[in-house]
Amino acid sequence: MESMGFVFSVLQALAVLFVTLIGIGLVSVLVMYVVDRTQKTHAIRRNFPVIGRFRYLFEHLGEFFRQYFFALDREEMPFNRAERSWVYRAAKNVDNTVAFGSTRDMRPVGTLMFVNCAYPTLDREAAPPSSLVIGSGCATPYQAPSFFNISAMSYGSLSKPAIRALSQGAKQANIWLNTGEGGMAPAHLEGGCDIVFQIGTAKYGVRDKDGNLSDDKLREVAAHEQVRMFEIKLSQGAKPGKGGILPAEKVNEEIAEIRGIPEGQASISPNRHPEIDSAADLLDMVARIREVTGKPVGFKSVIGSYGWLDEMCEEIHRRGLDSAPDFINVDSADGGTGAAPMSLIDYMGLTIKESLPMVVDLLNRHGLRDRIKVVCAGKLVTPAEVAWAICVGADFVVSARGFMFALGCIQAMQCNKNTCPTGVTTHDPRLQAGLVPANKGRRVAQYAKNMIYEVGVIAHSCGVLEPRQLRRMHCRVVVDDGKSVPLDQLYPDVKPPVSVSAA
Repeated sequence: MESMGFVFSVLQALAVLFVTLIGIGLVSVLVMYVVDRTQKTHAIRRNFPVIGRFRYLFEHLGEFFRQYFFALDREEMPFNRAERSWVYRAAKNVDNTVAFGSTRDMRPVGTLMFVNCAYPTLDREAAPPSSLVIGSGCATPYQAPSFFNISAMSYGSLSKPAIRALSQGAKQANIWLNTGEGGMAPAHLEGGCDIVFQIGTAKYGVRDKDGNLSDDKLREVAAHEQVRMFEIKLSQGAKPGKGGILPAEKVNEEIAEIRGIPEGQASISPNRHPEIDSAADLLDMVARIREVTGKPVGFKSVIGSYGWLDEMCEEIHRRGLDSAPDFINVDSADGGTGAAPMSLIDYMGLTIKESLPMVVDLLNRHGLRDRIKVVCAGKLVTPAEVAWAICVGADFVVSARGFMFALGCIQAMQCNKNTCPTGVTTHDPRLQAGLVPANKGRRVAQYAKNMIYEVGVIAHSCGVLEPRQLRRMHCRVVVDDGKSVPLDQLYPDVKPPVSVSAA
């Protein structure tokens, strides 16, 4: 009887709780109804009280439903499911073959296709991808081992576990890691990989108390043997013409100390280096950093107008070839990992498909192609896209978002907030806990290794011994009439004038 009484008491309590919750729910709905009917800001909520609030929930969930239930494999933006799936499988080192034919539409203008050779390269004839020296005239040149590397993503934009994983993975794959403009954190160095130190317009990590470039800080950074090169960031794909944006909620104590800025305040970089206002100024900056550090120095830029590049090349010939930057990193203007105004991310600058051949041909025209190495970035996350860039003339390809996918990014489009569900771009400890650096570091390395291998497969099918031997004649692109033309017909190699090459 006592047990029955106890059960009855529990049921009675649950009934009271249930009625109470219903009462609270009804009161809440009534309050929301009154608030919605009386507010004057949102017409939907005023006309459809309570129900109108679901609009915002559905709007937020829409991108996830489209991604998983409605979008076809090759129609999603900025990266479709087929592209992401290839990266995920490569990062996990699982079978990346497909069956029953390609789902890729070969008809749209701009579609790439490679020309297979009648007598492809046998495995026993194939050569390993060659290394390439950058800055041969520097006190400490860099023998860069890989044509595929990790692009600029700063600590602050990315979480500490993400940077740790990238550092570990870069070391395992023997590729370089670009710090991004946020300075060099201990996490960048932990894995032991090669580092490219990026100098943004705010000079984070190498600035004095007034925000100016500090030679002493440059020497401190260059003293790290892992730091192989320095890159001056003029502009980036996410926001050409605007400096970096790090929201205040991401500027914690450690990030503030590394960057040399106040904690808890938004980190907004100038839209250009104040001391660089001409080709002469740019070359002066390159020379200063190279002299102080003894290491190769280049710059990164999205290409829009290009007359300034001609001016720079002419200034190099006036000064001598030693004054040239050791590399140019050409970034695509179709977005990136950072927070950016839509007006810039959608409409400013040229894409890599147009700018890369332009820069390569311009350097050829001025007789500087051998002196200045070309790096490129911009949505190049699959082997075909990387192979295309090498065909056009890139010496190196770097990727940011490809390696974010390798870290576990699901394209949740939360990079500009502190709510990344995979822990890649958030500083929320609860969300960061899901990203285990040791595991994700292996995936970073496997993605890079599989990318290098698959680009080699394309190269061997084209009949060359290794990827760096790919040329424009090995790739075709579909044009307006629906037919394809070889890249060397679309972008003829520009040979330098005799007078320039002899200079």
